[in-house]
Amino acid sequence: MGSLTLIKHNAHRVDVDGLAMLMHVPTSSLFEMDTVSASVYELFRKLGVADAGTLQSELGHRFPPADLAESVQSLITLDILRDSADPGRPITVQKVEDIPLSTIILNVNTGCNLACTYCYKEDLTTPAKGEKMDFATARAAIDLLLKQAASRDKVNVVFFGGEPLSNMPLIRQVVDYTEAQVADLGKTVDFTLTTNATLLTEEIVDWLNAHRFGLTVSMDGPRALHDKNRKTVGGRGTYDVVAKKVAMLLSRYNARPVGARVTLTAGVTDVLAIHDHLINDLGFAEVGFGPATSGPIAVFNLQPEMLKSVFEDMKTLGRRYVEAAIRGENIGFSNMHQLLSDIASGMKKAVPCGAGLGLLAVDKEGDLHLCHRFVGSNQPTYGNVNKGIDVPKLAAFVEQAQDRSNFGCKTCRIRSICAGGCYHESYARQGDPFAPVYHYCDLLRDWVDFGIAAYTRIMRANPGFFRAHLQPRSAA
Repeated sequence: MGSLTLIKHNAHRVDVDGLAMLMHVPTSSLFEMDTVSASVYELFRKLGVADAGTLQSELGHRFPPADLAESVQSLITLDILRDSADPGRPITVQKVEDIPLSTIILNVNTGCNLACTYCYKEDLTTPAKGEKMDFATARAAIDLLLKQAASRDKVNVVFFGGEPLSNMPLIRQVVDYTEAQVADLGKTVDFTLTTNATLLTEEIVDWLNAHRFGLTVSMDGPRALHDKNRKTVGGRGTYDVVAKKVAMLLSRYNARPVGARVTLTAGVTDVLAIHDHLINDLGFAEVGFGPATSGPIAVFNLQPEMLKSVFEDMKTLGRRYVEAAIRGENIGFSNMHQLLSDIASGMKKAVPCGAGLGLLAVDKEGDLHLCHRFVGSNQPTYGNVNKGIDVPKLAAFVEQAQDRSNFGCKTCRIRSICAGGCYHESYARQGDPFAPVYHYCDLLRDWVDFGIAAYTRIMRANPGFFRAHLQPRSAA
């Protein structure tokens, strides 16, 4: 062999309880290195470049030549080692010629009966001023979805707001229409909805149950924390009414597990107490946390030290998750579910999410947005439900999003999991949807390392946990 060089940005080693775990960065695949492979990798990490003579002189006294050659070849195949004369390989941008939708998000009302301080919705208004989507627009959106999803067996319809339950008549019409259409086409449909729960009634819950909605309730923990930000338009805290509605919901709803979505802001960062209350006191199946770092009112955003503290608490909760998983129990921590799912599946993202590819959001006028977060913003739209998707315009966006090498993402070890981060987070914080979420970068790299260790420990002690808990959740 000639001289080989280590492609540092294609491999990342994490030591877990005496095991040398190697993440293949381009695919996020995880390998346990044996002593030979670990030694070869460390030699190249130390020297950068080595040839057969160097390999033999440094490691030949410890390992047979055939074993060394096999390890080297494995690293070459993974593009972790490369001919030192190779000038490098440019990022391959996959051309987008069509938009194979699987999900449509209907923003059914701009009005909301709450006035949460951290809300990012730029078109949000009070209930009296709310502008509701009409059925003609919603029907055209469903028709567009089914046309673009011709090759898919399943489609997803998401209802969003404002508070989506404030346009319940439209939701009923859309569900009836969509179910009839997919039945004729031999497809299935999954409906999901995020709600503040204040408008739930027994009749609505039973109807949602009959149609097997995936439900998420926005709730920020115990009364003292929830009421800091989640207030009515008149300024009153909403914990008591939400907790009462949640109790009713969970007592009647059995179609699918119900989760809670928590927004962490300045003063609302007690991850452990919030999780404990929402799971053990209120009975949610799982809880997911979203740190606010780019909301419209800066005083509520988490500053760097707060954000670091939040991630440390999430790791503490993650360790509890691992301990429970080893016992075969699931404590319902959505962020860990997602992290472990990404690692278990060998995530290989070219773009951060399905926005603009498998997913589009529709506003009340029928205009198409990258996702629900962009509705009401000054960012471009990409067609209309009546005229169709502006494929060239949307394709140009997605293709540009695949190459963020000018921002440093090309050599980041979590690029296949993060792919630069949320477009809207970047737009809201930096004014550019393509700019990476730099305020998260180091924390996310640490979070992924934590996930690799968690995955390894669970896999060694109780691999059945993944089959019992992660795969069914993914399928749902």
